[in-house]
Amino acid sequence: MEETAGKIVSWAQAKKQVNAWKQAGVRVVFTNGCFDLVHLGHVDYLEKARNLGDKLVLGLNSDSSVSRFKGPERPLQDENSRARVLAAMQFIDLVVLFNEDTPLALISELVPDILVKGSDYLTENIVGADVVEKAGGEVKTIDFVDGYSTTRIVEKIKRTIN
Repeated sequence: MEETAGKIVSWAQAKKQVNAWKQAGVRVVFTNGCFDLVHLGHVDYLEKARNLGDKLVLGLNSDSSVSRFKGPERPLQDENSRARVLAAMQFIDLVVLFNEDTPLALISELVPDILVKGSDYLTENIVGADVVEKAGGEVKTIDFVDGYSTTRIVEKIKRTIN
């Protein structure tokens, strides 16, 4: 429990750790999302993201951010539960919550070496891509596992209840 809780950090703690890693020559990868119901698609994506560098920092949408983005019925799990589940994954090194609609401010604060999003995004539309590229970093996309999405899982649950 303490190990996973220690991976959930404030912006200031994340910045301090990312800076220390970068000074040591460690390549820091950043991705973000809601991760409301963690499924195989998420695990595959996050593992591939981590494999692009040495450390993976995950920006996690807060509850209010998820509600604005996904609607009033979401999130299905509160931010603390989502953060703990993600922090328990061995390939995630830090989890940082953000309240904003996008992770731009967090990305600008951390300036990771590699910014990753799903392949449903065009590189030029990825929030923070300009910040990372301007600092000499890279922006990458990762293909999703077909058939896995939180929305699809929720719809399947609704169909089985009715």
